[in-house]
Amino acid sequence: MYIVIMGGGKVGEYLATAMLKQGHEVAVIEQRLSTADHLALTLEGPYLVIHGDGCDSEYQEDAGILKADVFVAVTGQDDANMVACEIAKRVFEVPRCIARVNTPKNNRVFQSLGIESVSSTMLIASMIEEEALLGGVTAVSALSRGDIVIMEVGIPSRLKRFSPARGVPVSMIKLPKGAVIAAIDRREFAEAEIIASDSVLYPGDKAVVIADRYVMDKIRAVFAAL
Repeated sequence: MYIVIMGGGKVGEYLATAMLKQGHEVAVIEQRLSTADHLALTLEGPYLVIHGDGCDSEYQEDAGILKADVFVAVTGQDDANMVACEIAKRVFEVPRCIARVNTPKNNRVFQSLGIESVSSTMLIASMIEEEALLGGVTAVSALSRGDIVIMEVGIPSRLKRFSPARGVPVSMIKLPKGAVIAAIDRREFAEAEIIASDSVLYPGDKAVVIADRYVMDKIRAVFAAL
């Protein structure tokens, strides 16, 4: 994937390093010259560092936003992160925009604009990597401790062990310790329901899972094998 990150401080550097190690291409937009110079000398892999304001569409274009799969804004300013994501989303139609939120009360504002917002740096990295590996698993929120996440797991159209017509009984899904399916989002019918003992998941549904962040890989494997 091609990932554009606005903000090259500690959070941005961590994300850029993590994504480069996973084999992705990364561009970082950083307004402070000294920080941009540091990144240019420190990062390793297929990267680009742009010295400029990530809220300016010209600098986003310089960073290759037109080919970006993900745009991430991780500065310490919520307003700047919101504006940058809006430009990436509305002007350049980037498929996925994620913003770091420094003040939890601003989460609702980001969500109303259709921008994914999280406060955990490691969770942002997980969200990006999940998109690359599976695409149907999304960490949508983090609880206050930062290590408990609420995940949406899409049920694929092609099931390996179950009939698409009959669906997957929730009772047959064996999640690891520290994870539980809490609800079903049936988007095709614009309905949602709390999990019951006889609930069934069908292709196109999304299971809402509450889990410890450290078992996310195991959860991904369970649903990929259905």
